[in-house]
Amino acid sequence: MIPISWFLIFSAALFCIGLFGVLARKNTIGMLMGVELMLNAVNINLLAFWAYRYAGQMNGLVFVAIVFAAAAAEAAVGLALIISVYRRRTTVMADELNLMKG
Repeated sequence: MIPISWFLIFSAALFCIGLFGVLARKNTIGMLMGVELMLNAVNINLLAFWAYRYAGQMNGLVFVAIVFAAAAAEAAVGLALIISVYRRRTTVMADELNLMKG
C-alpha cells in the first residue's frame, strides 16, 4: 500500500503549481487552469484521507463528487465570462481588463 505522505506531497506539489499558475500568469485562461489544478489537488487530498481513514463509507466519495461538480460549474462560468470579456475588449490579458473602473 502506498503511504499517505506520497499522496499529500503530490497534492501539495500540484497545488503549488496551480498557485504559481494563478499568480504568475497574465492570461485569464491560464489563471483559470491554475484554479482547476488547485481544485484537483484538494480532491486528491480528500480521496487520500478518505481511503486511509473511512474506506468503508461513501462520505468521502460524495464530497469529492460535489467538488468535481463545483469545479465544472466554475470552469463553465469562468469561460463564459472570459468569452464575454474577449468579445467586448478583444483581449484576455488580466492587466488590461479594467471593466469595473469608471
